[in-house]
Amino acid sequence: MSEKLRFETKAIHVGNIPDEETGAVSPPIHFTSTYQQSGVGKNRGFDYSRAANPTRQRYEENIASLESGNYGIAFASGMAATTALFQTLTHGDHVIIGRNTYGGTYRMAVEVLSKHGFYFEFVDTKFLDQVENVIKPNTKWIFLETPTNPLLELCDIKAIAQLCKSHNVKLAVDNTFMSPYGQNPLAFGADLVMHSATKSIGGHSDLLGGVLITNEKELADQLYFIQKSGGAVPSPFDCWMLLRSTKTMGLRVQKQSDNAMTLAHRLESHPSIESIMYPGLESHPQFELAKCQQLNSDGVPIFGSIISMELGSVEARDYFLSKIQLFTLAESLGGVESLVCVPFGMTHGSVPVEIKNEIGLTECLIRLSVGIEHVEDLYVDITQALKK
Repeated sequence: MSEKLRFETKAIHVGNIPDEETGAVSPPIHFTSTYQQSGVGKNRGFDYSRAANPTRQRYEENIASLESGNYGIAFASGMAATTALFQTLTHGDHVIIGRNTYGGTYRMAVEVLSKHGFYFEFVDTKFLDQVENVIKPNTKWIFLETPTNPLLELCDIKAIAQLCKSHNVKLAVDNTFMSPYGQNPLAFGADLVMHSATKSIGGHSDLLGGVLITNEKELADQLYFIQKSGGAVPSPFDCWMLLRSTKTMGLRVQKQSDNAMTLAHRLESHPSIESIMYPGLESHPQFELAKCQQLNSDGVPIFGSIISMELGSVEARDYFLSKIQLFTLAESLGGVESLVCVPFGMTHGSVPVEIKNEIGLTECLIRLSVGIEHVEDLYVDITQALKK
């Protein structure tokens, strides 16, 4: 029945069946590292919590359903999830990654995993021909973000998925910026979806988490084995918190997106802003693509909670940061509270300066993660902080 339910209904009910023993509507957290066995190799589905835990299992079922996937594999952070995906590679394998990727993904690929004999190539995944031109016989995965962090460039998931299938390459999509509520890459042909659950899934800036979701059993089995063997799993408490958080994800993400849309439209012509990036603006070069693949549970376009702005100078940037009050200067995004960061020196600090220059990431760019506060209060705060 769950596959017929809408997002908001699945978020409440999948993985949240009342406790059979007591009838508790909120099932208990299973704080245990190990489980009683009736004999050697005879258990009730659980033997050790690194391998499986009832609370984690319920969360994995819930989050997989929200991406219309069959299998969810939970990890202790988004980077643990991404690393686990790349651990499916063997020596000599090649991966294509979008050049405008999260700094942590770049750091892990270039400074850690490349030492293990994996080859990573960064290309502009907005352009299908550039992606196709670098596919090699040993290419195993294309890994992309859409929208990208922080320049909010989009990739055509359906077109790249078709390209991947024609070359026998798998496609993974980092869907963190849109959340399962705002975009479903599996529906457009992706083989796997990755989320930093720390962001919109958790939604309250109080936990770390990551998750991989797929419909392919063989791939899921590989990832469950890596999850069990590597042990980078979330605690039962964090899984319970994530289950609680997904219940309100639709409400939160829709409100954040509505707030961001209002702010972007109002700020687009502000004289103190050199340029503004938001996929919901008709001035965005990929506005039409955003309308086609960023859809909420009713099939209505949704454009996300992130706005990036160029302020023209470091002086104007620092003035803004010194005056802003409701936006907290901090890394991360997707929480109920509004945040502001300078990606050049924060989230993308580990990316070489020459690459940041090449992709157009400047010291003057600020990224706003819009929360669920009243939009009028947020607008007043932003405008008073912009240097006249």
